[in-house]
Amino acid sequence: MSPTRLDRSQWLLVLAACLIGNLSTVGAALPYPILPPLFVGPLHSPVRDFLGIAPKMLFGIALAVNPLGLLVGSALLGPISDRLGRRRTLVFTALFAAAGHALSAWALSAGTYPLFVLARLLTGLAEGNSAVARAMLADRIAGAARTQAFAWFNSALYIGWLVGPLLAGATLGLGIYAPFLAASAALLASAAMTVRVLPRDGPPLPGGSLWAHARDRHALNLLTVRPIRQLFLLQLLFTLGLTSFYEFYPVWLVEVPGYGPQGIAWVTAALCLVLAAGSALASHRHPARPLRVAALSAGLAAACFLSVALGNAAVGLIAITAAGLPISFYNALVQSEVSHRFGAEHGQGAVMGLVSTVFCVSNIVAAVVGSVLALVDTRAILGLGAALSAIAAAGLARRRH
Repeated sequence: MSPTRLDRSQWLLVLAACLIGNLSTVGAALPYPILPPLFVGPLHSPVRDFLGIAPKMLFGIALAVNPLGLLVGSALLGPISDRLGRRRTLVFTALFAAAGHALSAWALSAGTYPLFVLARLLTGLAEGNSAVARAMLADRIAGAARTQAFAWFNSALYIGWLVGPLLAGATLGLGIYAPFLAASAALLASAAMTVRVLPRDGPPLPGGSLWAHARDRHALNLLTVRPIRQLFLLQLLFTLGLTSFYEFYPVWLVEVPGYGPQGIAWVTAALCLVLAAGSALASHRHPARPLRVAALSAGLAAACFLSVALGNAAVGLIAITAAGLPISFYNALVQSEVSHRFGAEHGQGAVMGLVSTVFCVSNIVAAVVGSVLALVDTRAILGLGAALSAIAAAGLARRRH
C-alpha cells in the first residue's frame, strides 16, 4: 500500500527541495512588480522608447521572451537531469540564472532594450529547474505522500513569489536595476544551498552526448502518447487562462486602481499568501478522484478571473486574492496525478518537464496575444483567460474517471 503521509527522512528531502525552490523563486519574482510600471506606468527608462514601438508591445515582448527560454529549458532540463543527476542540474541552472539576472541589471542601467530582452531569454533557459526539483521528489516519494510533497513544494514556490515582490519594493529606491541584482544574489544562495543540502548524485548514466540525449528525450516527445496528449491539452487550456491572469492583473492594477510598484507588490503578496495557505490545505488530503476536484478548482479559478475582468476595483482586488485558493489545489492535484500515471514509465524528469513546458507555452501565447488585446482593453485578455479555464474545467469534469 502506498504511504499516505511523509515519514521523517522524506520530510528532510521535502524541506531541502522547498528551501531551494523558494530561493530560486525569490530570484525570479523580484523584478515582477517592476515591468508593468516600467512600460505602461510612472517609471521612466530608455528601454520603453525602443524604435518608437508602443510600450505595451515592448512589455508583451519582455514578458514573452522569459517563458520562451523557460519553454526550451523545461523541455530539456528534466530529461538532462534523468541522465546527469538532479543535484548537478540544479546547481548549474541556479548559477546560470544568477548570471542572467546580473545581465538584466546591466541592460537596465545602460537603457538597452535588446540586451534586456536577451538577458530575460537567457535567464528563462535556466529557470525551468522547478521540473528537476519536482522530479527529485517524485523519485523518492510515492502514493498520496507525493501529493503532500508537491503541495508543500508549491507552497514554498508561492512564498517565494510573496517575498520576491516585497523585496523588489524595498530595493527599488536604489534604482530599477537593483532588484535584478538582488535576484542574482538569491540564486547564488540557492546554488550554495543545493551543494550543501542535497545528497550527491551518482555517476552520470552512460550513453552518447548529453545534447543528443536531451534532443532525443525532450519532454515534448511525450505528446506522442495519446493519454498524455489528451490530458495535457486540457492542462494547456487551463494554464492559458492562468497565465493570462498572472501576466495581466498587474496591468489591470496600474490602469484601474492606479497602483504603482509597491501596490502591485502588496497585492501579489496577498495572492501568494492565499496560494501558500491553499497548498498547505491541499497537502492534508488526497481525494479519491483527484481530477474531479481539479475540475472544480479550475472552474472556481475561472470565476475569479472573470470577476477581475468585469468587476470594479474593489471586486477585482478581492477576486485576485481569492483566486489563489483554487489555483493551489489544482496545481497540487494535477502534478501528483500526472506523476502517478506516467512518471514510472516515461521518466519523472521528462513528465515534470512537460508540466513546466506547458506552462511556458501558455506564458508565451498569453504574453503575445494579451499585449495585442491590451491595446484595446486589458479586461479582454482577462476575460479570454477565464473562458479558456472554464473550458478546461468542463473537459476535466468529463474525464474525471
